[in-house]
Amino acid sequence: MRTEFDAELEDRLLRYAAIDTQADAGSTTQPSTAIQLDLSRLLVTELEAMGAEDVRITDYGVVLATVPGTVEGPVIGYLAHVDTAPQFNASGVKPVVHRNWAGSPIRFADAPDLVLSPETYPYLAEKQGDDIITASGTTLLGADDKAGVAIIMTMARHLLAHPDLPRPKLRLAFTPDEEIGRGVDPRLPADLGADFAYTLDGARLGEIEYESFSADGAVVKITGVSVHPGWAKGKMVNALHLAARLVAVLPQATMTPEVTEGREGFLHLYEMKGTAAETEMKFILRDFERDGLAAQGDLLRQACATLQAAEPRARISCEITPQYRNMRYWLEKDMTPVDLAREACRSVGLEPVSVPIRGGTDGSRLTEMGVPTPNIFTGMQEIHGPLEWISVQDMAAATCVCIALAGLGGRRG
Repeated sequence: MRTEFDAELEDRLLRYAAIDTQADAGSTTQPSTAIQLDLSRLLVTELEAMGAEDVRITDYGVVLATVPGTVEGPVIGYLAHVDTAPQFNASGVKPVVHRNWAGSPIRFADAPDLVLSPETYPYLAEKQGDDIITASGTTLLGADDKAGVAIIMTMARHLLAHPDLPRPKLRLAFTPDEEIGRGVDPRLPADLGADFAYTLDGARLGEIEYESFSADGAVVKITGVSVHPGWAKGKMVNALHLAARLVAVLPQATMTPEVTEGREGFLHLYEMKGTAAETEMKFILRDFERDGLAAQGDLLRQACATLQAAEPRARISCEITPQYRNMRYWLEKDMTPVDLAREACRSVGLEPVSVPIRGGTDGSRLTEMGVPTPNIFTGMQEIHGPLEWISVQDMAAATCVCIALAGLGGRRG
């Protein structure tokens, strides 16, 4: 289905995606990279030009703005994040539009051997006739979450241009550093000032998500005994070898991302660096239930303790840090925001579907901090890699849902 929003959404995503906003988990600044503010400042300029109110960038890097209400009702927030994932190259993104895609495999100008095939990716096969946007093959696209940014900006522009449309006060927020788990500063809930909110950070058409992983991060540090290798017998303790032994005893066949799906959690080693003298390993722990997450932490601690007992000359530490919790724990107590989003979907001819997110959003933290924030689809697919793609028409459908949702909020006033 084509809408009046297609051209605007395409233009916005092409412009936003070309701006490098990659986050850096190793940085201690806020935001983690100054380049994220390049897009944030552009959004401020565009919001002011379209007539939004209270537009500003906070000192923790979040763009905030208001679409004034025309009727009484709950204050509704809409959020998306400006940063892109650090897992894959995000510099020099060259978006490509495959207009009125005919259904044949999509190839990439800068990576001729790369193929996006509808046979391999069934959801793509459903999008024949849509306008498909990809990158050029050597970078991710950044639809995660610049598609969400484009959708919210398009919605805001439309509502501001039509003051006759009923809606309550809307608050917009564009956050940095979501991809590295730092999108929600403790000051954001109060600054946002919303009764409830929605992140535009989901995938397939019609998805309204209110369950996410619960998440912890873990850092294991192994300090061995460094000795010249020529005279090391009986003296050296190789930290790299101990790290390899730790990986070997963890349940790789049943508890890693590459062998889990659905509601199964995982224990993921995503970074390891060091020398024979000292090695650091970084893990993420994910499960939909608190007990499952705690069991993963216990498993990792016990594996470290066993390794320490076997080699007392080494020093092995395991530090586990909470990251976010399943938003369902709070949303299931009051499903009003979820029910409104489902009603908005049906009002524009979509049947809503709710599936658990095998990840988290800024909404996970916001919900835990007192602002109920389910997640709405954008259409983004195969994120964090060179095959990332999105349908402009899926984005347009999400825009229609957001506008309808604002109208429903006004009628609830």
